Amino acid sequence: MTYSPVEMMSVTAARALQNQDVCFVGIGLPSAACNLARLTHAPEIKLIYESGTLRTRPDVLPLSIGDGELCETALTTVSVPEIFRYWLQGGRISVGFLGGAQVDRFGNLNSTVIGDYRKPKVRLPGSGGATEIATSCGQVFIVMAQGPRSFVKHVDFLTTLGHGRTGRERRELGIATKGPVLLVTDLCVMRPEEETHEMIVRSLHPGTTRAQVSEATGWDLRFAEEVTETTPPSAEELEVLRELHARTARAHGAAGGGE
Repeated sequence: MTYSPVEMMSVTAARALQNQDVCFVGIGLPSAACNLARLTHAPEIKLIYESGTLRTRPDVLPLSIGDGELCETALTTVSVPEIFRYWLQGGRISVGFLGGAQVDRFGNLNSTVIGDYRKPKVRLPGSGGATEIATSCGQVFIVMAQGPRSFVKHVDFLTTLGHGRTGRERRELGIATKGPVLLVTDLCVMRPEEETHEMIVRSLHPGTTRAQVSEATGWDLRFAEEVTETTPPSAEELEVLRELHARTARAHGAAGGGE
């Protein structure tokens, strides 16, 4: 069965979620992955969006955190300050999904500027809630398409803390949460090495070579001693994911399509 790189990323990220997780969900691919998990192997997963919707169960993917679909299908809706102060900073969320314009080998993210901060080539939206998510969620999953411009040796601006510039800063700052534990790309799956916290390749997606992954990475990428092949999407996973995107497209038009 054929599938797209985006579908491979969505399915792989969804599989990392568990039934007991409380997940802080972002819009886009993280939302697709979390809802795919909810509709397949993790029906009791609790999804929380930044707008204040608790345990929401959307029938279609939201276009933004303010999409009415989230509030209409949530157990309840609270204020944004409560989401951050009580739920997030209170340590009640087990998984946060993040992405950015750049990621480095220690899982630090940049969503602020490309180039020098004072004279940037591109100015980006900024952190939003990502800084708090990265430090307060029990662990962080990063989902990003892989390429040498986005997977860089050093992020141009450290918007969101992973494990720090050297891999040690998170521990030195006394942050008790785990930080980035998973990096899913369209080519492979990376996880941090236990001691250095450097992201290393643990599995390659079907048909992907080590050379392809290395060429798409801006640092001297390392591979685990045993690199496995990522299990491809099953027929059921693809059927559920594609129907989710199809419902979204019907509800919102082309803007809601996921592929």
